[in-house]
Amino acid sequence: MAGSEETSAEERLIARYFRPLATSPGAFGLSDDAAVVTPPPGCDLVLTTDGVIAGVHFFPDDPPEYISRKVLRMNLSDLAAKGAKPIGYLMSVALPAAIDEAWIGAFVAGLGEDAEHYGCPLLGGDTDRTPGPISVSIAAFGTLPHGEMVRRSTARAGDSVVVTGTIGDAALGVMLRRDHDLAAHWRLPDALTAQLTQRYLLPQPRNALAEAVRRHASAAMDISDGFVGDFSKLCRVSGVAAEIDVRRVPLSDAARTVLIAEPARLETVLTGGDDYEIVLTLGPDKVDALRTAASEAGVAVTEIGRVTAGQGARFVDGGKMLTFDRPSFSHF
Repeated sequence: MAGSEETSAEERLIARYFRPLATSPGAFGLSDDAAVVTPPPGCDLVLTTDGVIAGVHFFPDDPPEYISRKVLRMNLSDLAAKGAKPIGYLMSVALPAAIDEAWIGAFVAGLGEDAEHYGCPLLGGDTDRTPGPISVSIAAFGTLPHGEMVRRSTARAGDSVVVTGTIGDAALGVMLRRDHDLAAHWRLPDALTAQLTQRYLLPQPRNALAEAVRRHASAAMDISDGFVGDFSKLCRVSGVAAEIDVRRVPLSDAARTVLIAEPARLETVLTGGDDYEIVLTLGPDKVDALRTAASEAGVAVTEIGRVTAGQGARFVDGGKMLTFDRPSFSHF
């Protein structure tokens, strides 16, 4: 991590806070301008990157330990959907002058917990001051056997469509974060309110299922910008059609409670984003094996539809095809 004009202050910051995260020998204790990663024999290196900006991807007063863990987990989710095992990450951080060392300490503590849990150490990066909002960008690296990365463009007609976890919780959590009175309007008890807020703050990437995705999926992608929009992308690049039974899309008790109070929020649930679940397609004969692997990994999976010949995804609720004003989140 280099590039600051205040070299001595930056070196002190790196040595105190970031160097302890650089446990990989190839990181050289963050003493060099680059790191070295050697994939295991017969393996490909999988690369992904994602970032967050205060006021766009998170609220500026969110706890710093959640901000750091969220941006790392966003990248880990991408690796999981490709069937890859994480091996490390690079990080660039731009911090306003108002950010103090207590904030940085909490930010790094969150990163350290997740880096250890997921086996994904810091390899290097960059630290800067910015006159604008906080921004954090991570590039994560993973490995898998040569030629076995699961792409989003390889779904096949006849495949089943399966999704992990539950959909829509984080988008509802963002709404609650903006308007606390919604909890009363939706008649949410405190426990369910906390569940939705936590799903926004801290994604649960499905890395425990990565190997099963690699072994069984014909195509997959993580759901970050909204289920409807992301699965539609998968169908589009695969050149296939699909029909999704919306009533089978897995929902948490909290999301179901919201929909009882306000049925129109179904669109928010299906298109809001920040789920960081995996949607995958696979042959019907492989669904049971995936379910077994998912059960062993402690990850819920639900079959929700079927891939067909043609073009485009259809989302059907009791025989009625749904349309959406905004299928997914977009910056542009």
